[in-house]
Amino acid sequence: MASTPKNKSILLIITGSIAAYKCAELVRRLRETGTGVTCVMTTAAQEFITPMLMASLSQQEVYTDLWSLKDETEMGHIRLSREADFVLVAPASANTIAKLAHGRCDDLASTILMATDKPVIIAPAMNPMMWLNAATQDNIATLQRRGIDILTPAEGDMACGETGPGRMVEVVDILRHLETRFQFRDTLKGLRAIVTSGPTYEALDPVRFIGNFSSGKQGYAIATALVQAGAETTLISGPCHETPPAGVRITRVTSADEMLMATQEALPADIMICAAAVADWRPETVAPDKIKKGSGKPQITLVENKDILKTISTLTKKRPTLVIGFAAETNDIVAQARKKLLAKQCDWILANDVSPAQATFGGDFNTVHLLQSGKDGVRETSWPRLTKQEVATQLVKEIILTLKKK
Repeated sequence: MASTPKNKSILLIITGSIAAYKCAELVRRLRETGTGVTCVMTTAAQEFITPMLMASLSQQEVYTDLWSLKDETEMGHIRLSREADFVLVAPASANTIAKLAHGRCDDLASTILMATDKPVIIAPAMNPMMWLNAATQDNIATLQRRGIDILTPAEGDMACGETGPGRMVEVVDILRHLETRFQFRDTLKGLRAIVTSGPTYEALDPVRFIGNFSSGKQGYAIATALVQAGAETTLISGPCHETPPAGVRITRVTSADEMLMATQEALPADIMICAAAVADWRPETVAPDKIKKGSGKPQITLVENKDILKTISTLTKKRPTLVIGFAAETNDIVAQARKKLLAKQCDWILANDVSPAQATFGGDFNTVHLLQSGKDGVRETSWPRLTKQEVATQLVKEIILTLKKK
């Protein structure tokens, strides 16, 4: 983690798990890089390691009590929640994850997490059955939608004697993640980004529409990553149930025409990412009343929607510096994406498989191939299967590296 900038700080919240012993090494390694660390320990965490140990390693006071007269006279939980650059919960127990997901704050750690305005990163650690429990998985999904970084636990032998997912990621993995977050924080400050996300609905009559299964999760994750990198971000969202990321300007639309209009109104921008699953066609006419059964099969004539990605890519004025599209395909993924990259005249295409077997639409994972157009042709990079948040982080990292060269 040698590239971590100096004078940065972490608020480390340690909760009740045997993995708490790893925090001694974590704090020592962070201190070696010049990163300041302040520790908060729950009552359960103190059953595994002591505040004295963490105070010795961090060279800072360790906070444990929400009701400390001295600390709370100074509004301790508010001050602690605001002074660090990042809040890291490691290990994060199932109980703490549930509190954070449901807004409970009955101790110092959970109150800080509710009061903070800083990015939160959590490294879960628990028994495999606890990790796989539907309640925990629902809570994790909720936190991911809110833009909280989840360092997915590893599989292996557990202290309880069982084997499976639930081991807290190793210290080196946490350090690597923090390095990336520190390295790219505010690197897009001063730049404007537009992200389209979700499906579009094309009305047949007042109650029916043509649509698709897009959940909007990938676009929302990208908007979150852009905000975390400091970009002024506008999210143009079709109908979906995702929670808008904190710090974005959101415009809600329904149809492809509305999305195009909102996109054009949001210009100028430096970065344009078309992640929405826009309907290619719409009914030529919309019935003024609900279409009734009994009068034969309705004849629906479709007309093609205007292509948002191509429209933005071919602007003579106000074209963003970097225009990126998605190619959601069910067969010949990369070949189809290459054709789309040429036809749309955008800079990059992210090709992904949305066939039913992949569960990409509505799911939490994505397998992406990045195609980048350049002077020497098209460069293709295949990423492993990642969560949609990880895809977003990787994409923004590529954006930062590219714009830095310009």
